[in-house]
Amino acid sequence: MSIGNQMKKIRGDCLVRKKSSSYGSWVSPLTSELITTQFVELSGPSMIDGSLFWAEGRPLEGGRVVVVCRTADGREYDVIPASYNVRSRVYEYGGGASVFFNGYLYFSNFEDNLIYKQPLSGEGKPVPITTDSNLRYADLVIDEARNRLICVREDHRQEGEPTLSIVALDCNKTGEGDVLVEGADFYLAPQISLDGKRMCWLAWNFPIMPWDGTELWMAEVLEDGRISSAFHVAGNEKESIFQPMWHRDGSLYFSSDKTDWWNIYRYSDGQIQQITNEQVDFGLCNWQCGTSMFTFFDDDTIVSSYAKHSLFYLGWIDIPTGRLRTQDTPYTFIGSPIVYNGKILLNAACSTTPHRIISLHPNTGEIETLVTSNRIQLNTDYLSTATVIDFPSRDGWMSHGLYYPPTNRDFEGGENELPPLLITVHGGPTGMTSPGFRWDIQYYTSRGFAVLDVNYRGSTSYGRSYRDALNNNWGTADVEDCVAGALYLANTGKVDRRRLAITGGSAGGYTTLSSLAFSDVFAVGGCHFGISDCELWAKETHKFERRYLDGLIGELPGQLELYHQRSASHALERYHSPLIMFHGLEDKVVPPNQAQIMADGLKSRGLPVSYLTFEGEGHGFLRAENLRRALDEQFLFFSCHLAFDPS
Repeated sequence: MSIGNQMKKIRGDCLVRKKSSSYGSWVSPLTSELITTQFVELSGPSMIDGSLFWAEGRPLEGGRVVVVCRTADGREYDVIPASYNVRSRVYEYGGGASVFFNGYLYFSNFEDNLIYKQPLSGEGKPVPITTDSNLRYADLVIDEARNRLICVREDHRQEGEPTLSIVALDCNKTGEGDVLVEGADFYLAPQISLDGKRMCWLAWNFPIMPWDGTELWMAEVLEDGRISSAFHVAGNEKESIFQPMWHRDGSLYFSSDKTDWWNIYRYSDGQIQQITNEQVDFGLCNWQCGTSMFTFFDDDTIVSSYAKHSLFYLGWIDIPTGRLRTQDTPYTFIGSPIVYNGKILLNAACSTTPHRIISLHPNTGEIETLVTSNRIQLNTDYLSTATVIDFPSRDGWMSHGLYYPPTNRDFEGGENELPPLLITVHGGPTGMTSPGFRWDIQYYTSRGFAVLDVNYRGSTSYGRSYRDALNNNWGTADVEDCVAGALYLANTGKVDRRRLAITGGSAGGYTTLSSLAFSDVFAVGGCHFGISDCELWAKETHKFERRYLDGLIGELPGQLELYHQRSASHALERYHSPLIMFHGLEDKVVPPNQAQIMADGLKSRGLPVSYLTFEGEGHGFLRAENLRRALDEQFLFFSCHLAFDPS
């Protein structure tokens, strides 16, 4: 079916008598071609002098990230030329790769790691202000008083692991950056006060991760730009600080999880005051630089995205009282808000509404859609609505997830037939399921699958206690929760117990492999760039995650046997279910030998296994042709082993 015909079918809104067809065999207009050619990934937005700016990740352009401008008169253009890509490699996950200042876009270019400046008009060629590709930069912020960028720098010039520091780059000169802060293993979130006289930042050291604990530091900024009199403000190895932000009055706001949830605090005159006391998260796990959730609407009001139990909300915080008021919106994903001319700009979505940049009027609640990630109009009759569910797991734990029933306006299942179930496992593992629009999930539900996107123990948005429940238990608690979710839906008559599948990427790939090795529940699995050998991964992965397993499993070498017990590659004899694996050959986070070990081992046992590699892809696939291939190949593999004819 051509794209044009698919679009007509998706746009259709007439009532159609449903045909009876086996689950999994339903014909869906949501083809992999349509998904990878008619969707982009949105981030941002920003408003400058009446012009709207945002970033697009474009699968059809190799996944490159482009900053786009729409002027007040409606003219739209790419700010950077086609050969540039606004992404950072710091911590391998990047983030905070660009900033606007004085009519220019300053950005990290993915191909060479250099920082460039480009006129916001899009005219001319970007000019580099750094020269060494062995230096990576992220978390770009502006020091207006000194006409310079402040950023996190990752230095790869020496042998072995990189060193991290916070540096200053002159906006009008070429250089490597003047080091302002160094000595810690990791840094995040440098921020300059509005008067330019103080700077704050986050730091942490091995073996913890930033969601385990970070320290918030503050220092004076001297006239010549150097810092002086640095002191510790908040945070420790067991308290995670998120998003320091300066108020106009000189006080410093941030969120801390010391009450079990990320609540907002204020530091002023040597004293810390708690602003909110809610059982919600005004914070996220810092997997990327530049992450934020809140900003000031006025001197007495904070507007914030916040997360609770899988979903995001938009809230207003009255600073004098700490009272939280939730804004009613139709969305379940709410990105970090931006304030402009009394309105709120943000990225928003729900399970049946693709991501979009919206403008919201706080008084009336009126919403205007400014930019959409989908280039075609979708008929929601083909889209599944997610429902939050809770289900019992081992040892009295309740686990959680988002349940998507099979949905297609043209089809219904056969008589006395139950749908197959796909368990999807998010990465991290310290992360959460995305409550926004998931085209990969809709691909399956529109073909007759039920999907459960599991927030296993270790996930965020349920408080720190739930997040910490995975410590020392990775490979057991996450597996137990995925198994429990699948059996819960089977035992309540929603899905076919004989046709349970599981898939996940990165840490979710590890849980997929472990679920197939250490349970007999799943009939088939799909692993995307997952870990199969924990000991080997701990030796070979990048600096940011090198000591991650100290908390998730235990410290080496003392817990070596436990590492082997938690590794699917050490339990090949327990495998009975078919497996398909996908891996990018440029993956620096999970090297592709992790998949090769599994493929070789399972083939030697004569088990059905398929292993697909992707040149030029790293940790996650970005190119349209590779996204398309991975989506279709997994579905076809599942059809072979779950006994249905693929549409």
